[in-house]
Amino acid sequence: QVQLVESGGGLVQAGGSLRLSCAASGRTFSSYAMGWFRQAPGKERELVAAISWNPGNTFYADSVKGRFTISRDNAKNTVHLQMNSLKPEDTAVYYCAARLTSFVVLDPYGMDYWGKGTLVTVSS
Repeated sequence: QVQLVESGGGLVQAGGSLRLSCAASGRTFSSYAMGWFRQAPGKERELVAAISWNPGNTFYADSVKGRFTISRDNAKNTVHLQMNSLKPEDTAVYYCAARLTSFVVLDPYGMDYWGKGTLVTVSS
């Protein structure tokens, strides 16, 4: 089993940057596909970025492509989401998620473990 704890959220002005981190427990972290999802008020949870157990395979939602970067450090059991050029529409609760698989997972229903989320608010 994996426990996930997100950090790094906060209030930032449009055009600014934030770096989210997700700390994972467990000795088999490197075997898990990881993802960042977000949920804005009144909207469904959506994929932001995903990364396979092999850090070479990544996927980004069109809305964040070129602005966000997902990365992982298997030695430190962490996943990061670097968010640049933030927009007000990026405002949401951001969740870290995991699944024991070698593939990139894009569907939130395909994830097995979730953190409690961290709030990102982008002011205009």
